[in-house]
Amino acid sequence: MSELRIDDRLWSAKARNLSPYVPGEQPQHDNLCKLNTNENPFPPSPTVAAAISQVLADQADELRLYPAPESDDLRQALAQWYQLDSNQVFVGNGSDEVLALVFASFFMKERPVLTPDISYSFYPVYAQTFAVELVKIALAADFSVDPDSYRQPCSGIIIANPNAPTGILLALADIRKLVSEHPNAVIVIDEAYIDFAATDDNTAVSAITLINEFDNLLVTQTFSKSRSLAGLRVGMAFGNLSLIEALTRMKNSFNSYPLDKLAQAGARASVLDSDYFEQTCQTVINLRESLTAELTELGYQVLPSQANFVFARPKQGHASEVASKLREQGIIVRHFDKPRIEEYLRITVGTQAQHERLIAALRAMQAVDSVDISQ
Repeated sequence: MSELRIDDRLWSAKARNLSPYVPGEQPQHDNLCKLNTNENPFPPSPTVAAAISQVLADQADELRLYPAPESDDLRQALAQWYQLDSNQVFVGNGSDEVLALVFASFFMKERPVLTPDISYSFYPVYAQTFAVELVKIALAADFSVDPDSYRQPCSGIIIANPNAPTGILLALADIRKLVSEHPNAVIVIDEAYIDFAATDDNTAVSAITLINEFDNLLVTQTFSKSRSLAGLRVGMAFGNLSLIEALTRMKNSFNSYPLDKLAQAGARASVLDSDYFEQTCQTVINLRESLTAELTELGYQVLPSQANFVFARPKQGHASEVASKLREQGIIVRHFDKPRIEEYLRITVGTQAQHERLIAALRAMQAVDSVDISQ
């Protein structure tokens, strides 16, 4: 069979020159140990399926009608959960769509946007798509964000917190510093993993606690990680009324109905089941700590993660080789072939059984390597 050739003569210059984001691999194999895309290892709250089933059973005829364009019931549930007004909440079709609207709404200006040099790899794609100048600020030697490095004129700053793929958390005091030092720039804190962050003294870690204090702070989150709803595609943003209004205007100039009725019902049910949510998050945190300890015992250098993954450097052997050998055994982890992080693996927190399989495979590799070295 001849290779399929794409004729791009009818494409716009924009489409032709884009370098799209490459999502994490979604292989379909039996007995796969999938630890590469930071999905939650546990199912969503049982109330999610019940709520969706109820819509299909009692309101199936209404599927012929458009859903609520602003997802009012879901926004109200989120507002109650975070002790906000509903006009401070925006929802969209996954946090990726929300972030795209953020770039279009706030960053298409003359001054650049600042972001860490090692962070979510979709940010440069958004910048290219919307012709935004993106200036990358180097992380410190320990891979932390240094707020003092962001003291330059800009139209905005976007930081994933905890950062990806490092998992390192930026303290709330440092976020306050960034926001206060740039009163005329929109500071976006992308909190996809924030629900897995925990401090020793149980103080607040989410920047949502600051949005009533600063009118230039926008916080984005997702249902994909802590609420186990990556397949439902729901994201949200929190900020003052003017920022939310800008996002709504942009959304309604692109897609007036981003969330269908089933997604709205399922997401709302997830928010209302706080006990299940908190229990699942704590279980993931406990598993993260035990995985970190096991990897450390094997000689891996593990960064201090506050996410549902760990970023670990093998004691011996190149990270890409370790990833390849794991793949041969049906264990998939993520390797980034990029400067400064090419020696690390990002490993999603899985179930205890998945961890046991991973650690056994790594231990066997080290035993083989030790034999090879001795010979």
